[in-house]
Amino acid sequence: MTSPATATGSEPALHVRAVPGLARFDAAEWDACATSPETLSAGDETFNPFVSHAFLSALEESGCVSRRTGWLPLHVRVERDGRLVGAAPCYLKSHSQGEYVFDHGWADAYQRAGGSYYPKLQVSVPFTPVTGPRFLIAPGEDPDTAAAAIVAGLRALREETQASSVHATFLRARESEQAEALGMLPRLDQQFHWLNEGYATFDDFLSALASRKRKAIKRERRDALASGITIAHRTGADITEADWDAFYAFYQDTGARKWGRPYLNRRFFSLIGERMAERILLVIASQGGRPIAGAINFIGDTALYGRNWGCLEDHPFLHFEVCYYQAIDFALARGLKRVEAGAQGEHKLARGYRPVPMHSAHDFADAGLGRAVGDYLERERRAVREAIDEYAQMSPFRRGGPEGEDIGA
Repeated sequence: MTSPATATGSEPALHVRAVPGLARFDAAEWDACATSPETLSAGDETFNPFVSHAFLSALEESGCVSRRTGWLPLHVRVERDGRLVGAAPCYLKSHSQGEYVFDHGWADAYQRAGGSYYPKLQVSVPFTPVTGPRFLIAPGEDPDTAAAAIVAGLRALREETQASSVHATFLRARESEQAEALGMLPRLDQQFHWLNEGYATFDDFLSALASRKRKAIKRERRDALASGITIAHRTGADITEADWDAFYAFYQDTGARKWGRPYLNRRFFSLIGERMAERILLVIASQGGRPIAGAINFIGDTALYGRNWGCLEDHPFLHFEVCYYQAIDFALARGLKRVEAGAQGEHKLARGYRPVPMHSAHDFADAGLGRAVGDYLERERRAVREAIDEYAQMSPFRRGGPEGEDIGA
């Protein structure tokens, strides 16, 4: 697919094409676009590990992302005189698995009406419900011009591949605004994130909570380790292949129970261990010297991202300790501003995680389907905003009750 985009002034025209794989992008060039200061808004971090060339190429080289798995790479590349101006991580998909922004109902309704929902185009990081840049813009380029070229290229690619739709998920707020201005349909969802409000220690964080919430967390942490379980942090050169073997066993066991077939294979973990170990935190729980549970986290410039967890044995509150409380400990030690612990999970609210909006954008070839989805999304946005407001009222943080009790609890 090659599509010319409108040039401004006397500048040469932009040209957009689809590229089947990250190997055809220069890594430094891709990463420069992924960290471009022109695309940042307040609260955005410069480096997001999941859109790095190292992470995305590891998904492809390991075979986790391929035609066989239903994630065919067709990344959008915008050029001017052969030089990279912008890009988007894009995949031609034959299903809706591994996305965390759910459109199964749309697919079922469209196919019952006689349409073909698949293939579709997905602008995202596979298997990763984390907000980050999706319209990657080269430093010095105008973000709106480049974003318009990317969206035009996605629509041309949709036509060429006979895809039903384009879905750009977990967008930054600014990208969501750009996509809506370009005619895509905005979608709103929410997650729970822990925010560092200037805490120096875990006890500082606890002191901000209502008394009974504070006591509950202390009890959970104590009970999680009561049977002689120890916790270790592994990052950088400290991560060994034996650590990856242990973690993969946890991931396989839990993933098989949750999804039927885990998305990531063993080679993927070795590849990211080789390429970006300094951006990885493994939390390993052991009992009697034997690893029994663990979680993988990725380290951004200002955030810690909890991604996958698994265990070989069930222990009370161990999931909370390994995934949530240890992540907070690490974030505090590193001076990070927030912890993102994945999709969904109202139980995170009682543990100091707060509701945060998530943004996506969608575009359909069939105008009728687009109108129906647009009506649904308008109602859904209202419901999500109401839910976020409700969750905020359920906050475990002190609000002036007696002895620091939460008067809203």
